[in-house]
Amino acid sequence: MLFRRRRQMLEAKATEAARAGYVAVDRRAPASEAARALLRKAFPDHWSFLLGELALYSLIVLVLTGSFLTLFFDPGMETEPYNGSYRPLQGLPVSDAFDSTLYISFDVRGGLLIRQMHHWAALVFVAALGVHLLRVFFTGAFRRPREINWMVGLTLFMLALLEGFAGYSLPDDLLSGTGLRTAHTIVMSIPIVGTYLSFFLWGGSFPGEIILPRLYVVHVLFVPGLLIALVVLHLVLVVYLKHTQWPARGRTNRNVVGQPMFPHFVTKSAGLSLIVAGVTALLGATAQINPVWSYGPYKADQVSTGVQPDWYVGFLEGSLRLLPPWENTVAGHTLMWNVFVPAVVLPGLLFLVLYAYPWFERWLTGDMMEHHVCDRPRDHPTRTGLGVAAIVFYAVLLLAGANDLTAFIFEISVEALTWVLRIAVIIGPVIAFMVTKRLCLALQLHERQLVEEGVETGRISQSPYGGISESHRPLDVDRYYRALVRYVPEPLDAGKERPGRRGSRLRTVLSSWYFRDRVDMPTTPEQRTQILERLKDPTGDRQDT
Repeated sequence: MLFRRRRQMLEAKATEAARAGYVAVDRRAPASEAARALLRKAFPDHWSFLLGELALYSLIVLVLTGSFLTLFFDPGMETEPYNGSYRPLQGLPVSDAFDSTLYISFDVRGGLLIRQMHHWAALVFVAALGVHLLRVFFTGAFRRPREINWMVGLTLFMLALLEGFAGYSLPDDLLSGTGLRTAHTIVMSIPIVGTYLSFFLWGGSFPGEIILPRLYVVHVLFVPGLLIALVVLHLVLVVYLKHTQWPARGRTNRNVVGQPMFPHFVTKSAGLSLIVAGVTALLGATAQINPVWSYGPYKADQVSTGVQPDWYVGFLEGSLRLLPPWENTVAGHTLMWNVFVPAVVLPGLLFLVLYAYPWFERWLTGDMMEHHVCDRPRDHPTRTGLGVAAIVFYAVLLLAGANDLTAFIFEISVEALTWVLRIAVIIGPVIAFMVTKRLCLALQLHERQLVEEGVETGRISQSPYGGISESHRPLDVDRYYRALVRYVPEPLDAGKERPGRRGSRLRTVLSSWYFRDRVDMPTTPEQRTQILERLKDPTGDRQDT
């Protein structure tokens, strides 16, 4: 009885102290208003909006597991004979980095589990970021006012690739050392500054003695700090700009319909975080990944066989293998175009196009509106076709990164397979674009037919005169709404472009190519008025940039 009374007194004092502290803060800052607005924020109820959270929670797993691994890892490159628990390697000269990796794997309690969880979480993080960016691209969620958030997302993806490569290189095994040798060759291929830059990064000739400590600092300090800062900026922009939403009844360009953050969204989000942690733990416990003891320590005169880089950098490996051996010698200096073009120019152009795409599409449409309703990919066939073409281009390069293994498994010639992939990397995206665009237009045409005729019921009737017809029922209201309420820009009118303006003709031609292929839905004047009202710019008639 005495202990219960004392506990109740302590709980009362703690509650009073918390209330007093909150009141003190609320009197000096708008805590109540901010909390009320945040907790009542509407989140659209659709699985595709959880892709970003999948990346967020895998990043949290990465930070937690990485913090544990940091306590035991030594990035030193000094070599000494190995005398640890893994007997097959005892006596071999290994670096401190490789030795500490084996120590984590075999001697630290739970070390191998945490290390494999860290690796799997990294793969999930990059994959979730990539799929999330694809969702944003195909639905047009990069348009005004979310251009900055699109750039933040792309920068996050680039930093994730850098972070993955740095972590992949730290164990100093034969696989990661081969990757560092490839990276050294890529840096050396940069004209004029390549040699100086490689000597600066590696501290001399390859393999050097300082690259792993530097990558360790990048991996555990610089890039994680930038990632966390950009994630916070991304979330702030999401809260400020509000979520996009899929078209449906009651959803317009001026509102957000969904579930409140508390308790609905918080409950689902917490469940997803537990699922991510559980799945990565299950993979770490049952699915072996990156067994460095099988590869052995790195030696500059050896190259491992039968292994490939992680999938997110596999496209660079494939591009290096596909380009013919083109080199030039200018003023006594060798220009390695077969390395510089696929490994430096190609990724640079790819990300430059992605960064500029929101403004490119706005330039083609002249559209200054804010867009908060997602596009369906079928309603923008050219954009969807370009996205699918880019995916096919990446897939062919990824396949080319394993052309030796593919040739060995299927017992075909490596040279023949390489030429097939060289042709496919050019023709494949073109075919993918054309097929995807036709499919999108066919889906629109089918939808128009459903709007006009309705859905087939499967019931056939015969008239007194012998005629046979099939009965239809009207399209359901939700699907009818999605078919009609959509934003599809018209091609720019050449007559309205100012004559003599630089690039106006090119703009008109590209706009016509981009938006001329379309299927307009049958609507009455009243329906068109209602559609325009639902898609009306929430900022009014403002047309500034």
